[in-house]
Amino acid sequence: MEQVIGNISVLAAMPIFNLGLLIDGLLVGSIFALAAYGLALVWGVMNVKNLAQGDFIMIGGYITWTLGRMGIDPLLGVPVAMVVLWGIGWVLYRTVISKVITRDLFTSLLATFGIAIVIQQGLNLAFGPDTQSAHANLPTLSFAGGLITIATTRIVGFVLAILLAIAVILFMRKSRMGQAIRATAQDSRAARVLGIDTEKVYSFTFCLNAAICGAAGALVVMVWNVQPFLGTTYSIRLFVIVTAAGFGNLPGVIAAGFGMGVFEQFGGFVLGAEFQQALIVLLLLAVLAVRQLQQRRVRQAVQ
Repeated sequence: MEQVIGNISVLAAMPIFNLGLLIDGLLVGSIFALAAYGLALVWGVMNVKNLAQGDFIMIGGYITWTLGRMGIDPLLGVPVAMVVLWGIGWVLYRTVISKVITRDLFTSLLATFGIAIVIQQGLNLAFGPDTQSAHANLPTLSFAGGLITIATTRIVGFVLAILLAIAVILFMRKSRMGQAIRATAQDSRAARVLGIDTEKVYSFTFCLNAAICGAAGALVVMVWNVQPFLGTTYSIRLFVIVTAAGFGNLPGVIAAGFGMGVFEQFGGFVLGAEFQQALIVLLLLAVLAVRQLQQRRVRQAVQ
């Protein structure tokens, strides 16, 4: 408790630290927002709660880390990870996901949870249990006499995440496939009546989500690190973001992603990094409790 009070006192006495944490949180939150948008797509279009979302991110991170060990600039890992994860997403859709789309909620949860376990064990066997990170050999910027330091890697990650998010949004709004995805999300039966191949839409949506996760993983391994069993924590983060914002609310997903980044930075500073994961779980429980209360009020109002 003394440490917590001391950390809060530091933030109160030196507001410049608050600015530094805020900037770091926003830079980190951009990656969360990108990956959360992919989860919202799958959830909204296919009604599949993908518990392997964070593990897709880990695969993208390990692809980029492997390229870095081969002497290839980790920044090139972003497009490579997207292509590889697209292929992995297609295989998983054909073998597993296509069989559970029409099933109940728990079937999709169990199926994607099984995929997550297989990915974790596969990464552990292939790369070992140690944490790994890729270095892009970019400088660290300092401001306010060194009180604020920002890794250029995080700025690059922020820019790439924003550009990818804009590209996906434009694709969803302007392309025929994007319009088909939006129509299927609103009413899959009506979409089929109008001649939309919903099976193709589902397959494309899941592959697009996997590719987005691959890009996010490439950014994560440059900003932080990857480890075979860290995917679960990322999945929890993304579920918090999407649940809080609502899968049909893109601006809300983006705002919640940035909010998650800021929340983690301040929470980790005040309580200590060892409590950061616990904060994420508590936040998920709080969001679920609030959502449940809102649904109860809506039902009571209807009755």
